[in-house]
Amino acid sequence: MRKYILPVVAMVSLSAPARAQKENFVSLAPGTSEQQIIQKAANIVPTARQLRWQQLELTAFFHFGINTFTGKEWGDGKEDPALFNPTALDAVQWVKTMKDAGFKQVIITAKHHDGFCLWPTKTTDHSIKSSPWKSGKGDVVKEVAAACKKLGMGFGVYLSPWDRNASVYGTDAYNEFFVKQLTELLTWYGKVDEVWFDGANGEGPNGKKQVYDFNRWYKLIRKLQPQAVIAIMGPDVRWVGTESGKGRRTEWSVVPTNNLDQDQIAAGSQQGMLFKPQSDMTGSDLGGRDRIATAKGLVWYPAETDVSIRPGWFYHADQDEKVKTPKELMQIYFTSVGMNSVLLLNVPPDKRGLINESDVRTLQQWSRMRKELFKTNLLAGAAITCNNGVNTAALLDGKDATYFTTRGGDTATTLVFKLKQPRTFNAFSIQEDIRIGQRVEQFSVYYKQDGAWKPFVQETTIGYKRLLHFDPVTANEIKIEIESSRLNPTIASAGLYFYEW
Repeated sequence: MRKYILPVVAMVSLSAPARAQKENFVSLAPGTSEQQIIQKAANIVPTARQLRWQQLELTAFFHFGINTFTGKEWGDGKEDPALFNPTALDAVQWVKTMKDAGFKQVIITAKHHDGFCLWPTKTTDHSIKSSPWKSGKGDVVKEVAAACKKLGMGFGVYLSPWDRNASVYGTDAYNEFFVKQLTELLTWYGKVDEVWFDGANGEGPNGKKQVYDFNRWYKLIRKLQPQAVIAIMGPDVRWVGTESGKGRRTEWSVVPTNNLDQDQIAAGSQQGMLFKPQSDMTGSDLGGRDRIATAKGLVWYPAETDVSIRPGWFYHADQDEKVKTPKELMQIYFTSVGMNSVLLLNVPPDKRGLINESDVRTLQQWSRMRKELFKTNLLAGAAITCNNGVNTAALLDGKDATYFTTRGGDTATTLVFKLKQPRTFNAFSIQEDIRIGQRVEQFSVYYKQDGAWKPFVQETTIGYKRLLHFDPVTANEIKIEIESSRLNPTIASAGLYFYEW
């Protein structure tokens, strides 16, 4: 649905710390050994804004605008604003639908590529103030922001850099035009928790393409909404690389950055974070040892996995019977949140201005499935043994800010869980405490049958959360082996669960 220009991260040169420090970035001086690089990578951590974002797990996208009424996915900027006229718009219904489904934050498409603005901007008449909805006095962004505040949900805005309506697109004046639009969104509606840019960069009405002044935009966001994460074409969160809802098996939040000759951007942002279109952040392993061995810098730059609940990103009536099933959404949950990512699920309001009944129904059923699945951790009450472990109780205390680790410099360990009775399970969950860093490179999980250990999970990274689904297993002894870790592993939780999908 979106045309992406993929980012590369750039860093200013910093003096190497004399000891391990908890930063979200680090530069690597020439001659830094592989062992030193691994140690530094293991000590990189998220910023406060990145940690909050990761803990959301589920964020909703509301694609809504003139395309909703034309039936298009990408408008051409020539649409008549009179077409925009929802008959029953209810932003509280949108936000409550997502909250009831377990979501913690929503993002509204304040302006898509067609340039039509869902707020009464002072920059253009191509907006809802030229529509018949509420006699031109309406403000969709305001209503969504108010609904989020009322229901205790995070609020984010998507503002398309590509504008197929603005006559100044493709000139220096457009960056000023865009800054005015961004300023309105960041100052008119209270707290903004996420600002979402894609990399679409086509031609404007004059046939020209725009050179985007991303660095100026980042500085403005840091100044006006310093707690907001800047996502996809931004320094805080990157695109996972597909719109399938499936992340990568090996997902490192710590990735290399190799351009150290750029100026530092806004204070409080990641140091010198810039973007270049030739970057490729879509490989199968972005942060493995071979990838970071030649890095000039390392940065905490986690992935967001976006997908639509429908085949399209905007509402189309002929897709009411093509909404993803609860089972499909559960699979996506395991391949997004369960692969060290945050799921951004698009749920587009219909022409009435409501989340359609088809979408509401599948969201409700999916929410019930997740609650039922994770209701009981079958490892609870198990006796845990570990020869080199510290604080094994943290694994089952239900808190992600406490963690099990190992003594001394041990980077491998074995944990044996003995249940009070045999239990049947088909899902496994494990988390690292990413406040300490992301460290585990390889782990396996076994069950004991007839005196022999048999593997049922053999995986690579963990990160914030790893979820695995498999054929049912029945056992009363489970073994987790951390086979490789960059420094002492810091495991926040482990769980076994059962649910018939």
